[in-house]
Amino acid sequence: MIVLIAPEKDIPNEIEILQQLFKEGLDYYHFRKPDKNYEEHVAYLSQIDEKYHNRIVTHYFHELINEFNLKGIHFQEQKRIDVLENGSEYFIGLNMIGKTMSSSFHEPSASANCDIEFDYHLLSPVFSSISKKGYEGRGFDVNHIDKTIVGMGGINTETIQKTVALGFQGIGVLGGVWNTENPVESFKNIKRHYEECTTK
Repeated sequence: MIVLIAPEKDIPNEIEILQQLFKEGLDYYHFRKPDKNYEEHVAYLSQIDEKYHNRIVTHYFHELINEFNLKGIHFQEQKRIDVLENGSEYFIGLNMIGKTMSSSFHEPSASANCDIEFDYHLLSPVFSSISKKGYEGRGFDVNHIDKTIVGMGGINTETIQKTVALGFQGIGVLGGVWNTENPVESFKNIKRHYEECTTK
């Protein structure tokens, strides 16, 4: 699986590029816009063709899942600790039937020992980040963890094979797509490399 994280700040023609990425086979788009309020989240989603809504996972305003046919919801690490690990009636009123639930982790042990059943776990940084300067990669090996772990941090065509060898069952991309001159071509290259590495 390939997870694409939204650029934190809007970029020119972002929605147009995103629709092209969906056409090229993007199945997991993590809608992460920490500076947008609820109304801005709604406005953003409303610009995207409805047929792609079921590929979008929201990081903020999880109640959006009731208004749009989204793929699922994601918990940042701190939010998971605050609302889930302390026991909570968080999901009352959220229509989660058939939806995915994922969370971010920064230590393999935290992911391995987490009792909450997430559909997949984002673990970072595997390699030094492209989008976050000074975010040094740690080369996590997760072959021993019997969960779906998606590797993030410094993922591009050069690091995909190593990521797969380290036991990750998916890759998470941000800078490797959005920080390039042609995000659509970059995504197609990453997708092709990933498929080659996982079908051998």
